[in-house]
Amino acid sequence: MYTNQIMVADAAIMSKIYVVRGYKVMIDRDLAGLYGVETKRLKEAVRRNLTRFPEDFMFQMSKAEFENWRTQFASSNSLKMGLRHLPYCFTEQGATMLSCILSSERAIKVNIQLIRIFSRMREALQTHKDILLQLEKIEQRLLGHDEQIQTTFHYLKQLIDPPQPARQRIGFRRNQE
Repeated sequence: MYTNQIMVADAAIMSKIYVVRGYKVMIDRDLAGLYGVETKRLKEAVRRNLTRFPEDFMFQMSKAEFENWRTQFASSNSLKMGLRHLPYCFTEQGATMLSCILSSERAIKVNIQLIRIFSRMREALQTHKDILLQLEKIEQRLLGHDEQIQTTFHYLKQLIDPPQPARQRIGFRRNQE
């Protein structure tokens, strides 16, 4: 059933997902490696099918984005990262579209794995968002309790050490004349 399956660890793929322009993306070089083609061939296939790749599926990094991305990995030389040109970034939909234009058995298997990874990442983000909302509710409840506790302590202090009002003396007065 699992013959010829691509054996790339999910963690290895997840480590190649970056955030650029607010999108979770994979760069052309990493995808080419996963799909088993040269980066040059991948780019050629994309150029022949540009209408399949709108801006939210694929875009090229700007020079500033590239420099920022490169400095995140403490690489002073872009050749060390194997990149001589500004890389293309593919969103989840773009990576899926790549499997359509590459149409090899390997591309299909890699695409299935990528879809599963992106889905798990979305689920994890949703779980973290739900946890954050629950923590905010707890915090709001605790803030309300803080005020109630302060009020309770204020009244308890008054019971322990009540203020003594000035009282009039009662009894007989003697005139000392």
